[in-house]
Amino acid sequence: MKKRIRIHLTGAVQGVGFRPFVYNIALKHNLTGYVINDTHGVVIEVEGEEDGINRFLISLNSEKPPLAHIFSQELEELPLYGFKEFTIRKSESSGKKEVFILPDISVCDQCLSEMNDESDRRYRYPFINCTNCGPRFSIIERLPYDRPNTTMKKFKMCPDCEKEYKDPANRRFHAQPNACPVCGPYLSLYTSDKEFVAEKEEALKKVVELLADGKILAVKGIGGFHLVCDATDDEAINLLRERKRRGEKPFAVMFRDIDQIKAYASITAFEEAVILSPERPIVVVKSREKTDLSSGVAPYLDRIGVFLPYSPLHYLLLEDYGKPLVMTSANLSDEPIVKDNDEAFEKLSIFTDYILVHNRDIRNRVDDSVVRIIDKKISFIRRSRGYAPLPIKLPFELEKKVLAVGGHQKNTIAIGFDNKAFLSQHIGDLETLDACKNFEEVIERFFDLYSFEPEVIVSDMHPGYYSTKWAKNFAEKRNIPLIQVQHHHAHALSLMAEGGIEDGLFLSVSWDGTGYGTDGNIWGSEFLLCDYRGFKRLFHFDYFKLLGGERAVKEPKRVALSILFDMYGKDLDKVSDIETLKVFSSKEIELMFNVWKKGVNCPLSSSAGRLFDAAASIIGIRQTLSYEGQSGMIMENFYRWDVEDFYPVEIKNDVLDWRPLFDALVNDRSDVEMKVTRFINALAHLIYRVLAEYSDVPAGLTGGVFQNRFLTEKVLILAEKERLKILTHRKVPPNDGGISLGQLLKS
Repeated sequence: MKKRIRIHLTGAVQGVGFRPFVYNIALKHNLTGYVINDTHGVVIEVEGEEDGINRFLISLNSEKPPLAHIFSQELEELPLYGFKEFTIRKSESSGKKEVFILPDISVCDQCLSEMNDESDRRYRYPFINCTNCGPRFSIIERLPYDRPNTTMKKFKMCPDCEKEYKDPANRRFHAQPNACPVCGPYLSLYTSDKEFVAEKEEALKKVVELLADGKILAVKGIGGFHLVCDATDDEAINLLRERKRRGEKPFAVMFRDIDQIKAYASITAFEEAVILSPERPIVVVKSREKTDLSSGVAPYLDRIGVFLPYSPLHYLLLEDYGKPLVMTSANLSDEPIVKDNDEAFEKLSIFTDYILVHNRDIRNRVDDSVVRIIDKKISFIRRSRGYAPLPIKLPFELEKKVLAVGGHQKNTIAIGFDNKAFLSQHIGDLETLDACKNFEEVIERFFDLYSFEPEVIVSDMHPGYYSTKWAKNFAEKRNIPLIQVQHHHAHALSLMAEGGIEDGLFLSVSWDGTGYGTDGNIWGSEFLLCDYRGFKRLFHFDYFKLLGGERAVKEPKRVALSILFDMYGKDLDKVSDIETLKVFSSKEIELMFNVWKKGVNCPLSSSAGRLFDAAASIIGIRQTLSYEGQSGMIMENFYRWDVEDFYPVEIKNDVLDWRPLFDALVNDRSDVEMKVTRFINALAHLIYRVLAEYSDVPAGLTGGVFQNRFLTEKVLILAEKERLKILTHRKVPPNDGGISLGQLLKS
């Protein structure tokens, strides 16, 4: 019996070779009809024997291309039409835009094999790709995902490439970035003064020579430029830090292959799998001792961020050069990654000796993603290339179209409609004019890509954040409602969404460095009993003064001194041997005490992140910070799993008293390892006590503090003994990069 059915698929079904896949399985099962891309996804009509259609439907889901993700599937039976053949129709561009835009994906093994084959016409071609790999999000200008809607539109395909592009049986059928050395993009090398040096293969050869000579280069990649130098060259790395004013913030290192990574780092099987995944994130792993990797790569840390080549150009560079390369985002401090050639010459010439560009434009700038493994699962530090902008499924339908503008640090934005949240790539800290401009550009890009008009806008409560001010202005101009969400409640809601919690109460442990509280103080150690409508603040650390306000955020010694003043008053003689006091003169201490006592520029904080800073200062690990979270990262070096001891913390009504903890720390004469371990254990046991008390409520850990692997895993181990199920983030970062998801849900 003959039938005709219409199938509508949504998800990541464009730019993944889905239409040729459908074409071939339709022919395989003797079906006629068509397949077409539209702004929702893919529409298929098939006509033929019922048994053939049933087998087609099974194949559609069980044999789909590796990069395809079907989000929904609708079936409708229609009257017979009498199709004569099966065809691939031209894409439709009208209608509501709901199709998933695929992230940029690392080059596949088949393309690498061709690139390394001397007889292949794409031998050593740095822009080789196919339907299974290559740039996607970084080059798309509008939907549907077709070549005229990408930055590849200016490259007219040669006859050979066009033949591949039009052949449904070919791996490059409708591969939108398809190109070759005859018709596609190419490399050009310049000095930082914009003097031409070489192009194409000669440019690559010259780059290798320059790296060996200790030079620093800007290299244009998939989503922007990297600053590149030899990761074993102390002089080059120190010069890069000096030029970029990078301080001690660690650099990511790209390695030739997984075996080379294993020579420099001790990795688990799961870490290896993540490193090798098509997304190719930077993975933070344990470094080996006594290698030739420069100590300047990750100062004072026993971990390094490693990743593998993900573009053909990267593979050629690493294979030709042989040694590991520092690959760090090319940008001025607190500004977005540079993506355009002219912009590179304008902004990067002060950092670099040479600049390697290509003539394929980048439409959407995308930083590398960064992850680490916590509790044998991926934990995002930055969710960007390889993952964004794939949506996150929400536990319920949104009533309106929502724009969430995120926070101030590690900013991302999100749009939401139906049961989907589309998080942007990493935007970064909104500290500079260019960063704020990029924030606005990303919002406009998402509006354009999805033909999106928000009906509600959601922001943080902090009145000083640029994102909050922008949201208020936008809401007034568009005459739409503005909802403001408390920072730590947004953290909680993002975790609830990840956990699929539709309704009911949730206990969120929201710990971080800074979040504007409903009382006007700086929160950061919140136990919130909440739902999607509101929250009750159950517990928090007692407030302490931040000596010097913002300066205290970058100077742990100021936080520690404030803690000491609170506990011991002005007379600190009995604790004069602790490390904090050794960096202040007696006159400075007296001045600081007067400032502290009067409360001049001393905002109140309950931040767990600042308590980490205070502990690091008292122990002697760090008195000033080169980058956010540095003290906690260095403290991880000293944690010991074999130590169960912990300092005391008292719970008084709704206040967690840190004084017994710090008094014990100050008077502890043990080594650094014992002090760090007891401090982290104290926090873990405190969290466990509260979770156990509220064991009848689902609970989870969120906020930047829980990027500390040992604190998070210690809490989970304690909870597991009592069979408490604790949620942690797996889809978005626990830091501020994930709060835009939570903001959406408050709408």
